[in-house]
Parts: sequence; C-alpha cells; structure tokens
Amino acid sequence: MIREYEAGVKTADICRKYGISDATFYKYKAKFGGMTVSDARRLKTLEDENSKLKRLLADAMLDIAALKDLAPKNF
Repeated sequence: MIREYEAGVKTADICRKYGISDATFYKYKAKFGGMTVSDARRLKTLEDENSKLKRLLADAMLDIAALKDLAPKNF
C-alpha cells in the first residue's frame, strides 16, 4: 500500500481498494514507512515474541506473589 502511495496513487483510491480508513492508512504509513517487506515481517515477529515474553513475565510475577502469600512470615 505504501509503495503504491509513493508511486503516486491517491490515498482515497488505496483505502477503497484495501477496505481501510484514511486514519488506518496513515497509521500504517507512520509505522511501516521506509521499511522493506522483510523488515516489516521481522518487526512483526519481534512484536509477537515480545508480547509472549511479557505474558510469561506477568505469569511468573503472579506465581511469586502467590508463593509469598502462602509462605510463613518469618521476616
């Protein structure tokens, strides 16, 4: 979509073709503008991995908090 825009296609035509709003197009342009397809795929992979790691960390923190509540208070 961004390459089409850079080639001179109007924003309205691109949005109609892909079924998105102008705001969505400009959000994508801000996020992915200047990237190659492989860069965008790598970014998506890293974002997925990052969200998985955040979930794992949150689960571990909940487990630690539960264990602290169950452990006798010796301190």
